[in-house]
Amino acid sequence: QVQLVESGGGLVQAGGSLRLSCVASGLTFSRYSMGWFRQVPGKEREFVAALSQSGTGTYYLDPLRGRFTISRDNAKNTVYLSINSLRPEDTAVYYCAATTKQYDLGLQTYDYWGQGTQVTVSS
Repeated sequence: QVQLVESGGGLVQAGGSLRLSCVASGLTFSRYSMGWFRQVPGKEREFVAALSQSGTGTYYLDPLRGRFTISRDNAKNTVYLSINSLRPEDTAVYYCAATTKQYDLGLQTYDYWGQGTQVTVSS
């Protein structure tokens, strides 16, 4: 079966950095555009960033642009999300997702989802 497994979350201090990873299996990774989303209790899942199949096309939620970087290594079937200058409001469960469609910010665009990894930013 298709499986996406996120890792790299944890408790970090405000101003620090993290790199989240998502390893995909059960699919031809290079044929999928990838996205990252995040969710906090009581709120809808929110788009963060997306990346094309080749890794050359990116799309970011404007308020996050500059602090968040999405990248991929097709040889490792892995997509990454690097977060710099972490803020307490970045605290959320972060999810990766995969789609054969053109990448965008829509939840329904994505066919497969990971289980999420918790990022907690302390002040």
